[in-house]
Amino acid sequence: MFDEKAVDALDILLHQFWVLRSREPKAYQLIREREKVLRRYIEDKFGLHLLVHPHVIKLEKIPVEPKAWMGLAGFQEKRDYVLFCSAMAFLEEKAVEEQFLLSELTEEIRQMEEDVDWTVYTHRKSLIRALKALTDLELIRLVDGHLQPFDMDQEQEVLYETTVYGSYFLRAFPAPLSSFSGVDAVQQAEQDMQRDHERRRRVYRKLFFTPAVQREGADDADFLYIRTHRSWLMEDIESHSPFRLRVFKNTALLTVDHPKPSQTVFPDTKAVSDVLLQLASVLHEERGTLEVFETGEVLLTHGEFEALLEKTRRRFGSGWAKYLRESSVQAVKKECLEAMKAWEMAVESHDQAMIYVQPAAGILAGTYPDDYEDGEADS
Repeated sequence: MFDEKAVDALDILLHQFWVLRSREPKAYQLIREREKVLRRYIEDKFGLHLLVHPHVIKLEKIPVEPKAWMGLAGFQEKRDYVLFCSAMAFLEEKAVEEQFLLSELTEEIRQMEEDVDWTVYTHRKSLIRALKALTDLELIRLVDGHLQPFDMDQEQEVLYETTVYGSYFLRAFPAPLSSFSGVDAVQQAEQDMQRDHERRRRVYRKLFFTPAVQREGADDADFLYIRTHRSWLMEDIESHSPFRLRVFKNTALLTVDHPKPSQTVFPDTKAVSDVLLQLASVLHEERGTLEVFETGEVLLTHGEFEALLEKTRRRFGSGWAKYLRESSVQAVKKECLEAMKAWEMAVESHDQAMIYVQPAAGILAGTYPDDYEDGEADS
């Protein structure tokens, strides 16, 4: 029976990379108690695997299409991921709770990656970010020393220890990675394994793993599936999760009435969220003067985007956070555009000359009351 405890357990699995028994024994036990119903639902609706081990529980959340914002938090460039994976390869040769020095790791990585040069400051910073991620995920444990000074001194020594979780981190692939020609080949292999019920599973993954599902054209089969089966999807999602399905002409997304701290929602408490809500209201007003595609996308040059932000600032800027009030329009544009891309509200063209504002950007809009006082506005 998919009861309230099962709903809570599924919510935990969807919002956490994994559940460690030593860190969250209650959450671990809750999922174990509802393991059968969870496994059936997850495999049927998402086509995903729920992995339950004595030390860890993990839902392998494989998206329909990888997105830039799905990377590890704090990573800034490709080298961060290269060093993270190199460190994982190093850890595979270690036993559980085996200790090792930072110098051992850096020497091993130097031999694996010819382009790495520890005398280069940016390379050392990349390794710091990679090791911080490994520590945060509890794949390694700091025993003695401090890592941060490594950014200025490549001779800095730190003692680490492996944990039991390393063997559970990497997901299983349909075939050895060396047999794939690229990311597209991996995705195709995943799809070939899930021919049965593929459409429904694609739709569930899109709805639960991305901010919004955008209609990509008149023949978008995934969006047509959502519209055709809207009533059934609404009932199923609401009975198995805290979310509600909202379907608009060009966008479908999940909302939640009472967000939990573990859930990432829009709008959040960041000052830029207020600006995006106000920008949406201005976009609604200017829609008749802009180029709007059949799918609801609005095409803007960077100059047009700045002009819309200037209009938004003139009307609402006195209520913005101080740092935004004092920022140039270019700085505000950069922060807004980064946030919009993270929430899939905007996409830049390949040459970054044009901005495609997505329909999701217009779902929520906000303004200040007519009688608001400077610095005390709510949107």
